[in-house]
Amino acid sequence: MAYKFIDNYREQGARKKLIALLRDKGISDEKVLKAMGKIPRHFFFDETFWNQAYKDIAFPIGDGQTISQPYTVAYQTELLHIQKGDKVLEIGTGSGYQTCILVELGAKVFTIERQANLFNHTIKVLPGMGYKPHFFLGDGSGGIPEHAPYDKILVTAGAPMVPQILLKQLKIGGILVIPVGDEKSQKMITVLRVSESDYEKIELDTFRFVPLVGDKAW
Repeated sequence: MAYKFIDNYREQGARKKLIALLRDKGISDEKVLKAMGKIPRHFFFDETFWNQAYKDIAFPIGDGQTISQPYTVAYQTELLHIQKGDKVLEIGTGSGYQTCILVELGAKVFTIERQANLFNHTIKVLPGMGYKPHFFLGDGSGGIPEHAPYDKILVTAGAPMVPQILLKQLKIGGILVIPVGDEKSQKMITVLRVSESDYEKIELDTFRFVPLVGDKAW
């Protein structure tokens, strides 16, 4: 997929309209909206499909994966309450769009992707855009324990349950955001680690993600 890093008035205008739509849908964190307003989402699309980039829809990116709907990205990001300097683990790099938003918010991002084609693509595209997270190729269902603990953990695929191995990689006071359910739909779950052994879980709205795949997903 060839990319041309061109962000003209047409794309900038479409992005402003998208941000206004997200605000109307209930996204209220201005830091999240500002970050999403800065990142050219069309850079993550083949030029043929640039006209789809600022619609509030998910879109296929190959290997059975999608770039998430902007509202979903904003919703998950808002739940994380990212603070500058937060150490964040992202399970499922995918297109890299969500990754860029986390970096734009000032997080130190560790992102892992199991699909080699997507991984090889994002490690070229994101640095070309000025975003340099720590990239990893492999099974993200078990997290990246060698770099734990994390202030925040974000899972961008639907899991059948909250993997305990990820909870153990959270700092006390840390937040995990993960969609949990079956292949048809999932509830967005936030988990706050209160102590070494105690967690507070909140079940939120329904979404639909591609399945989390990996040895620790079940």
